[in-house]
Amino acid sequence: MDRFVRNFIIVSIIYLGLSSIMGIAMLWKQSLMSLKFVHSHLNMLGWVSMMIYGVGYHVLPRFSGRPLKHPKMGELQFWTANAGLIGMLLFYSLNISAPKAAYSTASVAFGGLEVFSIALFFYNMLATLLPGGQH
Repeated sequence: MDRFVRNFIIVSIIYLGLSSIMGIAMLWKQSLMSLKFVHSHLNMLGWVSMMIYGVGYHVLPRFSGRPLKHPKMGELQFWTANAGLIGMLLFYSLNISAPKAAYSTASVAFGGLEVFSIALFFYNMLATLLPGGQH
């Protein structure tokens, strides 16, 4: 298993733990419900998407009988996906506690980085799986 694939799976499990703890904390203390966005994105982009990336990178090329077209792009996607998620949620949280235009802008910028990481996965998988994608 490639290192970046293993890393995707490990961080997905960490995000599951964090989002679960956050979910319980939100139930315990209703004032934390303002962090629903953080909780849901830790679940969907952290736990679910990171697990899909890891399993997808490991399994889909094998099912197609082709090696992953761009392994270095997979490594780059690991870092951009995590930086995008953490940055987006950090600046979103800061903007809730002390609203500033700079926090909002930073949150959107890191969200854009997250979208870029999704595009990397999209391209890498299609380049690997589609006929003509591998020479």
